[in-house]
Amino acid sequence: MELDSEQRPWGSWHVIDVEDGYKIKRIHVKPGCRLSYQTHDHRSEHWVVVAGTATCTIDDDVVTAAPGESVDVPQGAKHRLANEGSEGLIIVEVQLGHYTGEDDIIRLEDDYGRREPAG
Repeated sequence: MELDSEQRPWGSWHVIDVEDGYKIKRIHVKPGCRLSYQTHDHRSEHWVVVAGTATCTIDDDVVTAAPGESVDVPQGAKHRLANEGSEGLIIVEVQLGHYTGEDDIIRLEDDYGRREPAG
């Protein structure tokens, strides 16, 4: 099975593993960049910071997470991951749900003018 990888305006992601009910990604966010403010209908996410400092917005609450710390994103929650630091941010994202496709992204705000579907 070939695992997906994509370059995005904010950085890149690479699927580490995927099976029924879950997907695991390594996400790299360039300094000063952030992902869309978004929701998912079919999955929750768990972010583990590997390097850098993550600025995480979950339903309008902002928390920071350092290496070794993690943040939970409940299914349906509005969320955004940002790198406000000067070094690269690397997180491991565990997606849990019956569907983990890239088209399960509802963008509420986006710095790069992208609209759904996100695929």
